[in-house]
Amino acid sequence: MNMPEPTPPRKRGNPNWGRPMLPASVICTEFEMQVRQLHLMPETYTSSALLRNWCEKNRNRYYIPEWLLNEWDICVDPYFSGAA
Repeated sequence: MNMPEPTPPRKRGNPNWGRPMLPASVICTEFEMQVRQLHLMPETYTSSALLRNWCEKNRNRYYIPEWLLNEWDICVDPYFSGAA
């Protein structure tokens, strides 16, 4: 008669306990992607007409640094929902 082999006990707990966490991936904002696409540096943001145009079109949709909005006197609608 063949007896089934005993199953090893299940390991319990977190197998990663005590190991350092992996660094989280960095996600760029739409503004940062636009700046990269235009090959701009922070000191050239205010002189870029293309960036200003993009910021005016997307001021209620994406994050744009507040200092840049103030520099260009662009107002953001705080009650804009984006639902059309």
